[in-house]
Amino acid sequence: MYRLDAKLARIRAGEYRRTDFIIADAKDPDMGPGLHAVGPARQPAGSAPRLATREEFLDSIEAILRQNIVDIMLTSVSNLEKLAKRNAFAGTGVKPAIRANDTTDIWRHRGASFHHAPSRPFRSASLAHVRPLTDFGLYSITFTNDIDADIVSLEAFKEFRADAAGHGMSYFLEVFNPNVERGLSADEMPHFVNDAIIRCLAGLTEAERPRFLKIAYNGPKALEELAAFDPGLVVGVLGGGAGTTRDCFELIYQAQKHGARVALFGRKINLAESPLDIVRLMRAVSDGALTPLEAVEDYHEALRKKCLRPLRDFEKDSEITEAVLKQA
Repeated sequence: MYRLDAKLARIRAGEYRRTDFIIADAKDPDMGPGLHAVGPARQPAGSAPRLATREEFLDSIEAILRQNIVDIMLTSVSNLEKLAKRNAFAGTGVKPAIRANDTTDIWRHRGASFHHAPSRPFRSASLAHVRPLTDFGLYSITFTNDIDADIVSLEAFKEFRADAAGHGMSYFLEVFNPNVERGLSADEMPHFVNDAIIRCLAGLTEAERPRFLKIAYNGPKALEELAAFDPGLVVGVLGGGAGTTRDCFELIYQAQKHGARVALFGRKINLAESPLDIVRLMRAVSDGALTPLEAVEDYHEALRKKCLRPLRDFEKDSEITEAVLKQA
């Protein structure tokens, strides 16, 4: 049994404790933005900047796996296959997961404009080929308030569920905020998303439902509303942009306080000066061992000891810059 299974069992049994908070590393940028989103290579000072290679990216994933703090490692199918050949998950309690679909709103290629149109469903991954690697995947859907686009997305979700059941796959469901403007005010949008989630899951049996949700943190009120509606529906938050280090830790703290039981962070880990320290301190904040500000202090001290130059000085890195985090 993976750590994930034990934690979800306790959460659903009403026995949640802070150490049961689930942390996932979303190392799947090649499934959306592509090459550039893998991030910069970490090089000696004075070297010409360049993007990381695939092998360097795989090395960074292995380092997180060896640390054995995160509960889930989410990757593309192609990279999970490479990691399996490296035997990278051996000796860890980390659950491997693949991105099972790649909708058009995450196609953020350099110079592209795909994401300016209502999200369309698309799947690169073949579950028949995935199944020898893992039995767990992420399925993503974006509700846009565009009835034609949303019906197509729901039909594709229905087809995926049948395919997953046929191959013995379970999944978690990522629901993005609308990627286009279709008449929703800023106040209406979080509740539109909540309603869309509940409506979309209401017709499913327990066997068809996701193991948990991954959604944008739309503030305390919206998160509490969704988390309180059905305790059996485990809610998680996605990380969004890189932000400051305080933003990263504050999001974990606020999300857990208002009902989330999972955090799935990509850029906040991958683009950090020291990803291993960010992960270590994410766990310390979620466990209640440190406050968000104390974790920022610890992080900058770790950078100093490792002679790593911070992207921002301590004062700026201690600021909360994401508007939704200022609502608390």
